[in-house]
Amino acid sequence: MIKLFVQLFFQFFHIGVFSFGGGYATLPFLYEIAEKFHWYSTRQLTDMLAISSITPGPIGVNMATFAGFSTSGILGALIATIAIVLPSLIIVTITSKIIDKFKTNLYVKNAVRALKPAGCALLSAVGIKLIFSSHLHLLGILILVTFISTSFIKKYDPLFYLGISAIIGFCLGYFHLIGV
Repeated sequence: MIKLFVQLFFQFFHIGVFSFGGGYATLPFLYEIAEKFHWYSTRQLTDMLAISSITPGPIGVNMATFAGFSTSGILGALIATIAIVLPSLIIVTITSKIIDKFKTNLYVKNAVRALKPAGCALLSAVGIKLIFSSHLHLLGILILVTFISTSFIKKYDPLFYLGISAIIGFCLGYFHLIGV
């Protein structure tokens, strides 16, 4: 049993170190684990992805928790979750110590300044990809365009726009469900 926990820790630590790009970047590693160790099936992996996508929190961490639970119950879920988060914790801790020392450095300031638009571009690219891959209807596109343009004029907290969008989406879904 100890050997299983050690394997579980190292497999998910490995995922935490090498899966850059968000929760979906963990999928190739999780498929490899399914085929190599048979801790869960690829069908279960598909279910894990669906459940992880609708539950609160990062998808990668949710997937690790689910996979660990499927493998070894609550202790397996705890081990897998800690293992996948630990590399990020270590990297962020080291980076924060280093960036504190160099935050007045002109090169560091310029690098951080350059990263902001790159991050915005990456998020925009994902957003555009999601828009074209989902089944948005005209009203959804209208709401999106309205909120994006309004956010340039009124600087509300992004949670405000998210909350309003959720309420509108809930109402539209409810009215569609009851046939109005």
